[in-house]
Amino acid sequence: MAYYIGIDGGGTKTLFALFDENKNKLSEVYGGGSNHENLEGSFEEAANIIMNGINELLEKSNLKLSDIKHTLMGLAGIDHEFQHENMCDELGDRGLEEFSVYNDGYIVVKAGATGKAAIGYNCGTGTCCNSIDSDGKMLQIGGFGQLSGDEGNGYWIAAQTFRAVYDDICLKKRPTVMTQLFCKAFGKDETREGLLSSIGMIEGYAREKSARTLIDILFEAANQNDEAALLITEEMAQRGADFITAHTRIMNFTDEEIEVVLSGSMHTKLPNDKYISRMKEIAQQQSGRKLKFIKLDVPPVTGCINWMLQNEEN
Repeated sequence: MAYYIGIDGGGTKTLFALFDENKNKLSEVYGGGSNHENLEGSFEEAANIIMNGINELLEKSNLKLSDIKHTLMGLAGIDHEFQHENMCDELGDRGLEEFSVYNDGYIVVKAGATGKAAIGYNCGTGTCCNSIDSDGKMLQIGGFGQLSGDEGNGYWIAAQTFRAVYDDICLKKRPTVMTQLFCKAFGKDETREGLLSSIGMIEGYAREKSARTLIDILFEAANQNDEAALLITEEMAQRGADFITAHTRIMNFTDEEIEVVLSGSMHTKLPNDKYISRMKEIAQQQSGRKLKFIKLDVPPVTGCINWMLQNEEN
């Protein structure tokens, strides 16, 4: 029996999964976030987190590192060649052999695509759009925050929602249902003082919980056809379509239909039909290609074992 390890490393947590040669997931463990950009110890600390997770998985499965045929990992923050080299060097120094490191966006492609070539668009904590084309070439667009104009991720949505409420209350610019939803959710008055008193919580100790609440507020308002909310979802849809369309222009997709795998909580866990529908419409129009959108319904780490076995077939 051949064993493989797949690793999906994000900013807040890392999933380590053990697979057999038939793609069965035999065991899994979770570790802390392994994005070196979020860690004080950078690549060294990230490599320690990864090796600790691998060792915990092996101990849980009663296996040794020599029993593993290959380890493939998709890691957030691996966006440049020098980052790839640094991470590989750190892992190699710790005794890891027979492994591959990619940006986490690429395992999304391999997890959801029915073939070997596809585009993957992820919107979760961050935003990234990756593709693997018919020639096996890989391209990443986005993933650099404001520098690459990433929109649609959780913290971007939270900020835009708060701004819309701020503009309503403090600027008297555009009335929005989001104001009432916000004040109810956070227990605040519809006044400048009430709104501003929430900032410490939103930016501080309850940042993640507050962000989730603000995201829910946006999509609830959009589903009520609130003008301000629809303007935000339109901006999200346009930027997402821009990212997807770029891949169709730059990369070589020989199939008549190009698969686009949608992943991340913004795409798979929320009532966002208006946003998704609009993004599909714009991307189809801009690209001039036939696009098939697939909502990822399996863990992204599944892409690791798919990829390793595809490589063996070649």
